[in-house]
Amino acid sequence: MTSLISRISIGIVFLASLTGAARADFSDGKMPDGTYHCEVYLLGMFLDLGDITIEGNVYTGPVTFGTAQQAYNYQMNPNGEISWLGPLGGYTSGGNSISMTQATFDGPGSPSFDIIMKQSDGAFTASTCTKG
Repeated sequence: MTSLISRISIGIVFLASLTGAARADFSDGKMPDGTYHCEVYLLGMFLDLGDITIEGNVYTGPVTFGTAQQAYNYQMNPNGEISWLGPLGGYTSGGNSISMTQATFDGPGSPSFDIIMKQSDGAFTASTCTKG
């Protein structure tokens, strides 16, 4: 019985350490620098929504062609929720607004985030931005 309790305790400590490692990506309040390609699956196909470039705690975009006009700050809380502190292209124009942005890390070198947009008609659309 003591052996079983020891194994369970070790397992819990191991799982806790893995969870801590996964959350370490959010601990500094930033996404890894790079360009994130955003797209949405709609009507049976993927639609390109542009690229968002992140450097430190600053972002530009999304840009579908050309270059971004201005950089803005963003914040990320310890749970990986991102707050954009400036406009975000079509996500925040024409009556659209950001409902939530959630950072995700499927493993080392594969950061991404999901943007949930509330459209002007009240419907919600989700898109995924993955680091290229």
